[in-house]
Amino acid sequence: MNIFESISIALDAVRVQKLRSALTLLSVGIGVFAIIASTSIMGTLQQAVNGQLADLGENSLLIQRTPTIQFGTNWSKMRRRKNITYDQAKQFRERMTSTQLITISNTSPGYTIKAGQESTNPTVSLIGIDDLYFTINVTTIADGRSIVESEVLLSQNVAIIGQDIVNTLFAGTSSVGREITIRNQAFTVVGVLEAKGGVIGESQDNRVLIPITVFNKYYTSPWDASVDISVKAESKFQLESTQDEAIGIMRSLREVKPWEENNFELDRNDALTGQFSGFSTALLAVAWISGLGALFAAGIGIMNMMLVSVRERTREIGVRKALGARKAWIVRQFLIESITLCQLGGLTGMIGGIGSTWILTMIMRSLAMPNLVFVMPWGTVIFSITICTVIGLVFGLYPAWRAANLDPIEALRYE
Repeated sequence: MNIFESISIALDAVRVQKLRSALTLLSVGIGVFAIIASTSIMGTLQQAVNGQLADLGENSLLIQRTPTIQFGTNWSKMRRRKNITYDQAKQFRERMTSTQLITISNTSPGYTIKAGQESTNPTVSLIGIDDLYFTINVTTIADGRSIVESEVLLSQNVAIIGQDIVNTLFAGTSSVGREITIRNQAFTVVGVLEAKGGVIGESQDNRVLIPITVFNKYYTSPWDASVDISVKAESKFQLESTQDEAIGIMRSLREVKPWEENNFELDRNDALTGQFSGFSTALLAVAWISGLGALFAAGIGIMNMMLVSVRERTREIGVRKALGARKAWIVRQFLIESITLCQLGGLTGMIGGIGSTWILTMIMRSLAMPNLVFVMPWGTVIFSITICTVIGLVFGLYPAWRAANLDPIEALRYE
């Protein structure tokens, strides 16, 4: 009997015992689904986050009141921190000696932008920037120009808008030179940002950039009055010294005692990437442990099913042995059945995991993350195929051994 005949017999056994086989396949499929889906989702998000964090620019630091990425953060403690004021940021820029590129910005969400009879949903992020914003943040202007120094100094009502706003207010046509209104203040559009999509549900194209002096004048409230400071070192070799100097100056400006911890956050591109990687690794570990646990339980189920199969086919085994079947042939037959059963469950889990992740990626792309790219976890697929084979082999070995060691005379008498 060749391997294909053995597989055919295994498939016949699955068809005969539909309910029992379905439950066993389901248990294997759940384990593989958890492993495949979690790996694919986290790989897709990791790629998106890495792309968005690249916007901070190389050799750059970001100083904020609270962390950019918050995993396990004491949020109540963060909220008690005092704002980083615009005056503190300007003093910081004056004191820094190791770099020439420092930009100050502030962000406030939940704005409605109007143009004529058209208006956006109240979800637009309003960002106050200075004239150096685009020298550090890797953001490209697709049409028009940036905000210049004189417009910041004179608090002029000019704006740079994202592609979502162009599409909503101007039906995708050129908006440079047109007028928009933000809470009864009219602004002239001087530039349009290149489309970037979004990450973790937040669109990067649904934002408006205005001079930070105008932002401070009309749109600052107590809960979003804290500014962000971006610092770019002259080279990667000076990043550490720039970071040390920045921390020292900020501690001085914010009157932090020598024994006290910082009452601000300083983030680096590589550190933020590391934080997300640590978070995703923890989630993957939980998913993998759960998945492997489910596969172990499925293995026990497969062993029980194969033992039942041996008992039900005792007479068949006796006939084969009476006709000269060797122990090795019978062992091989039952091992192939066990592995086939496990692989069918694994295939179900793989299709479900890959399919659901692909659908989720498409939904997220259509909502707010058009640049999101589905990541196919080929390594995990190969691992899943391998682990299903191993589980089928290990948990099918005892039933196969019992079948091979049945006494042919007693087996033929079995009713």
